[in-house]
Amino acid sequence: MTTDTEEPTLTVDELAARAGVTVRTIRFYSTKGLLPPPVIGPRRVGHYGQAHLSRLALIEELQHQGMTLAAIERYLEQLPADLSAHDLAIHRAVVASWAPDSAEDVELAELERRAGRALGEQELDRLAAMGVVARTQTPGTYRVDLGLLRLGVQLLDVPIEHETILAARTVLMEHTRSAAHELSRLFRDEVWGPYRERESDPEHVAAMRSLSAHMQPMVVQALVTAFQRSLKEELREWLKEG
Repeated sequence: MTTDTEEPTLTVDELAARAGVTVRTIRFYSTKGLLPPPVIGPRRVGHYGQAHLSRLALIEELQHQGMTLAAIERYLEQLPADLSAHDLAIHRAVVASWAPDSAEDVELAELERRAGRALGEQELDRLAAMGVVARTQTPGTYRVDLGLLRLGVQLLDVPIEHETILAARTVLMEHTRSAAHELSRLFRDEVWGPYRERESDPEHVAAMRSLSAHMQPMVVQALVTAFQRSLKEELREWLKEG
C-alpha cells in the first residue's frame, strides 16, 4: 500500500482495479487533465500512487453529485496543485457532507407523479429555467433536482415571465456563489489549514467529515435567516418609496 511519502508503485491496470474504473477511463481523465501524470519508471512504464486513487475517488464523488466532466475539470483546476492524498480525502469528505441531495434521472410519468400534476412543454421549460429539471440524451427522461422539485412546482402557478425567472436565478447564483467562495476560504484557512499541519491520520479525515456535517445545517440556516431579513428590509424600503 502506498502513502504520501512513498514512491508510486501502481501500474495503470492496478490503479484501475483499485479504483473500480477501466484503464480507458483513466487514460481519458489524464488527457482531460483530471488526473496528474504518472511517474515514468524503467522501460517507460507509468506508475501511480495514493494521490491518484484519492483524485479518482473525488471525481467519482463529484459525478455522484451530478456534476459534468467539464464542470469537474473547472472545479479541480481551482484546487491547489500540491494537495496530498490525505488532503484530497478530506476534501472528498467535505464535498460529500455539504452536497445537496443528488439529482435523479426519471421518466416523465414518474416526474409528473412526484410533482403531483401533469407537466406540458411550457411547465417543463419553466422548471428547466429554475434549474429544477434538465433534459437528458434519452427522450422522455429528465434529470431532476429532488431538493428543488416541490418549490419549482409551487412556482409554476405564479405569474412570472420566463425571462424573469432566468434573471432571478442568475442573481441568486452569482450572490450565493460569492458567499460560498468566502465561506470556503474561511473554512480552508481556519479549519483545513490546522488539519493539514497534523500527522496524516485516517481519524483526522473522519473528524473533518463530522465537523463539516455539523457545520452545514448551521451555515445554511444562517444564510436563509440573513436573506429573509435582508429581503424584508428591501421590501419595506420599496413599499415606502412606492
